[in-house]
Amino acid sequence: MYPLRSPDAATIKTDMKDRIYVTDLKNHVGSSVTLYGWVAKARPTGKVAFITIRDGSGTCQCVLEKNETTESFFDVAKKLSQESSFTITGTPCLEERAPGGVEVRDITACNIIGESADYPITPKAHGVDFLMKQRHLWFRSQRQWHILRIRATIVDAIRQFFNGEGFKLIDTPIFAPAIGEGASTLFEVDYFDEQVFLAQTGQLYVEAACMAHDKVYCFGPTFRAEKSKTRRHLTEFWMVEPEMAFCEMDEVLELAENFVCSVVQRILKDNRDDIEAIGRDIASLEAIQKPFHRLRYADAVEMLHGPKAKELLENDLTEKTAEIEGLNNKITELEESGKTAKKQWQKEKAAQDIQTAREERTELEEQIANIPTHMKLAAEFQFGSDLGGSDETIISRLHDRPVFVTHYPREVKAFYMRVDRDDDRVVENFDLIAPQGYGEVIGGSMREENHDILLERIKAHSLPVENFEWYLDLRRYGSVPHGGFGLGVERTVAWLCGLKHIRETIPYPRMLGKIYP
Repeated sequence: MYPLRSPDAATIKTDMKDRIYVTDLKNHVGSSVTLYGWVAKARPTGKVAFITIRDGSGTCQCVLEKNETTESFFDVAKKLSQESSFTITGTPCLEERAPGGVEVRDITACNIIGESADYPITPKAHGVDFLMKQRHLWFRSQRQWHILRIRATIVDAIRQFFNGEGFKLIDTPIFAPAIGEGASTLFEVDYFDEQVFLAQTGQLYVEAACMAHDKVYCFGPTFRAEKSKTRRHLTEFWMVEPEMAFCEMDEVLELAENFVCSVVQRILKDNRDDIEAIGRDIASLEAIQKPFHRLRYADAVEMLHGPKAKELLENDLTEKTAEIEGLNNKITELEESGKTAKKQWQKEKAAQDIQTAREERTELEEQIANIPTHMKLAAEFQFGSDLGGSDETIISRLHDRPVFVTHYPREVKAFYMRVDRDDDRVVENFDLIAPQGYGEVIGGSMREENHDILLERIKAHSLPVENFEWYLDLRRYGSVPHGGFGLGVERTVAWLCGLKHIRETIPYPRMLGKIYP
């Protein structure tokens, strides 16, 4: 391929002053405009070529017809390859059938900026391992593009909510000399010959700031060295952690409830098209409204032992077995249609559908294999154990809205959580479990404000007291009841987008064994 007209950098920079984006086309119907972008797809048919341009704001179909105006560049333009960058000049026209209701016709110019040969991610189906290695390119794909747009709104909604509620942003350190959560999930770092850790949480530091500003939050990356390959785990993820002084448990729960509802309402308002494009059920998001369910840990244990939990899993077994049978029949039909197909595109479409169906079948087979284990874990769950992923899934699916599970046993929770003054077996904490099996998205608690009890808890967890002297100072000098929580951005994105795996929720996921690109 060769350039139609290859403008130099100075020309492009000058022209871009008047650049129009796809999302603005409706405001320029009937006027000549120039779009800058990449080829999402191209479909040449004789004397007409349909080129879909992607410019970061959206996509638009451009209809290029061969005529006296286009004759000089038509034959090359219709061969534009996927992801070539180019400019195209034409007239926006209203077209109900086109994406966004507008398409560009009457093309008068087309310039290649950067060619793209043999782009690796083609319209055919690709395996997840391949796509993860091409992650730097994968998020150009339409579905990934929509997901990251929703993520950007969620991040902005988080900041707007807390700023609007009078919280002050406090930036907390990434290098931490002491642990905030379990010692087994620490990443050790050599810090000029001194051992420190990548931060698991900024919470201890915002507690200190809370005593100066009353309401504060931190928002940044956190790190957990869990050797887990589940669909809910990343080793590097983003978390927002608000903290309030002079509050009690109900106020922290109310803040979390208002916060989540605010974020959901924001994406329903600003990203409805994106949500629909990825196939997320809008009604299930609209159902996320106050009040959320509230359930004490002891009652959650009884629920896991109860008949509804067993019935839920038995129904899963029956339904998933039937789904596999249906997929087997579908695969057989597709294999036959692929053999008898006369056109190459029909064969490729059948092969793509077969791969997709096989991936769905493999996932269902794994789920079925795990159901007996989940049944056993639920039936034998003991008071004093922490809720696992399968336990959270059962509890969430037995509720139609998010559910707060509160007052866990003190032995399974962090040292800083406040011991319940009415029942010292438990702490005043909560997890917010998202519906539809998406698990915990928020973990929070009241913080232990009593110096002597906190010191005892630090020792009980076999932590070096000297590393926490600064933290104990907060209890020595004007301690007050205070509490807060942490929300994981990626789990929230997975939940609100209806994603099966957390790896699609962040541009460059870091997981066990996956660090490239």
